[in-house]
Amino acid sequence: MEYLLLIASGAVIGFMVAAPIGPVNLICIRRTLSFGPVNGLIAGVGAALGDGIFAGITAFGMTAVSELIKGHSTLLQIFGGALLLFFGISTYISDPLHGRGIEKAAARPVSGGSLVRTFASTFALTVTNPVTLFAFAALFAGLTGIEGEAATFVNAGLLVCGVMAGSMLWWFTLTSVVGFLHARIDARVMRIINHGSGIAVAFFGIGVLLRLLVAQFV
Repeated sequence: MEYLLLIASGAVIGFMVAAPIGPVNLICIRRTLSFGPVNGLIAGVGAALGDGIFAGITAFGMTAVSELIKGHSTLLQIFGGALLLFFGISTYISDPLHGRGIEKAAARPVSGGSLVRTFASTFALTVTNPVTLFAFAALFAGLTGIEGEAATFVNAGLLVCGVMAGSMLWWFTLTSVVGFLHARIDARVMRIINHGSGIAVAFFGIGVLLRLLVAQFV
């Protein structure tokens, strides 16, 4: 029963961390609408793996790795902010429909290389956000009682598996719902979504970079 509770707690934490609408969610929605649910789900898998790595660092008490991430948090955030800005601009200026209609655009085949790039992009965005590490530390301590070195290997492993399962549940739910609704979205609405998500993702990146700039002078 204890093991089931750990997995369930991890799943709740993974779902809670993944669900808030942020740049990765916007990218996942946009890719689902443009290329279909499989492409969107692969984007979610990249984010779930990133969450799993941070969850593992927290649950297994890997203090050396944790301190390394904290020590390079500024550099990671600069890279993450620049990456968000790039994705935002490229999303805004791109035309996922290519004049072929949204149904054909969503149904067209996606190459393995494209799926790898999709996975890598969301994974990179997730692991360059050190705030996620602190979020897991707080949630683990508050919801499970497991904190750093207090975790046994088995308990920590089950908790991390639960986190990844919860995160994947969110991404599967999101891509399924968006994929189901995409047939009701015409080209005009798709372009509005494309431009809106591009602007939002770019602003996330600008916000990260501005926050770092302000911190240098405070």
